Amino acid sequence: MVKRRLYMEQIRPFINRDIVKVITGIRRCGKSVMLQLIREELLEQGIEESRILQVNFETKAVDYVRTTEAAYSFIKGFAGKNKGKVYLLLDEIQELEGWETMINSCMIDFDVDIYITGSNAKMLSGELATYLGGRYVEFKIYPFSFQEVLEALGEISVQDAFRIYLKQGGMPFLYQFPMDERSVRQYLDDIYSSIILKDIAQRNHIRDLELLKRVLQYFILNIGNPFSTTSITKYLKNEKRTISNETLYNYIDYCKTACLLHLVSREDILGKQVLQFQEKIYLTDHGIREAIFGNNLRDINQVLENIVYLELLRRGYDVTVGRVEQTEVDFVARWGDEKLYVQVSYLLASEETIEREFGSLERIADNYPKYVVTMDEIMRGRNGIKHFHIRDFLLMEQYV
Repeated sequence: MVKRRLYMEQIRPFINRDIVKVITGIRRCGKSVMLQLIREELLEQGIEESRILQVNFETKAVDYVRTTEAAYSFIKGFAGKNKGKVYLLLDEIQELEGWETMINSCMIDFDVDIYITGSNAKMLSGELATYLGGRYVEFKIYPFSFQEVLEALGEISVQDAFRIYLKQGGMPFLYQFPMDERSVRQYLDDIYSSIILKDIAQRNHIRDLELLKRVLQYFILNIGNPFSTTSITKYLKNEKRTISNETLYNYIDYCKTACLLHLVSREDILGKQVLQFQEKIYLTDHGIREAIFGNNLRDINQVLENIVYLELLRRGYDVTVGRVEQTEVDFVARWGDEKLYVQVSYLLASEETIEREFGSLERIADNYPKYVVTMDEIMRGRNGIKHFHIRDFLLMEQYV
């Protein structure tokens, strides 16, 4: 089992604290494994196994997961059988209607340490935030990083591991045992379909499923490209479909809530203001794109950009797309007082490309780290701007 150290380091300081630990992320990204790792951590700290209750609310095998009353009653009985603190590890809890009130009641009524997971990015924007104001902390979990893929694959070269990662992405199940390309694609396609049906369409009562799928296809095909309502309206017109701006932005919001897509705003770096147009969209796992379209290697610039964006998110950065005069900086990443700039390209194959990638960064007159990330094997940094192969960039301990 990959130990997912990055997330455990974030969670560990909150163990045994009177605060609900909320783990969110896209379906099948490894949230259940995180609960298992937390369980192992508790046991290593000397907590008796009898004091740990782990429940998956997607199962139908037990009755107490079906209503809040039944779940609360079961937890009450569990807490009553144990002296001292009990530990609740509650998986996919958004499947239980009214779960927020139950969690609040458990916090009030019992001596508990609670960990919950869910595939909904807005778990904390509803009643839980109202009930537990200041008494919860969120951890966003993503599919495997390249570092974790390398760990999962074991005895394999970094080059071969990256070729695999480039096509099939980071969904943890794919790295449990060898799978042929057809099986990988089938698994990712099934995940994508379940997200569309269960986490987006059913949850938001969408009737025109075909229109939703066409909009999603457009977004996934155009990851890393500037997005505008005009461009997608034109695309749908060619498909003989129409959509209102309100419906379009609702679909985007639903996909963000399902942790499938990320809408990234632009900022004027020199003018220090957010620009309200031409956002970019990225995908939580680029392997899903390969499963749907089968052209990650053909559109490698877009895919590399998506990989770097997700790596910055994993490391806790807030990320925007930058503009400097008439040129673009792919990513401006902030974490507290830290900041860095990143340009991503496939190859620096011409002087024009070199000038585009380095020139934009050279126009920024500050001393924060600046990186150009490509798949070139020969590095050519200049004027304090560092050039890294993407494999090395993804494996760096820290960026600043």
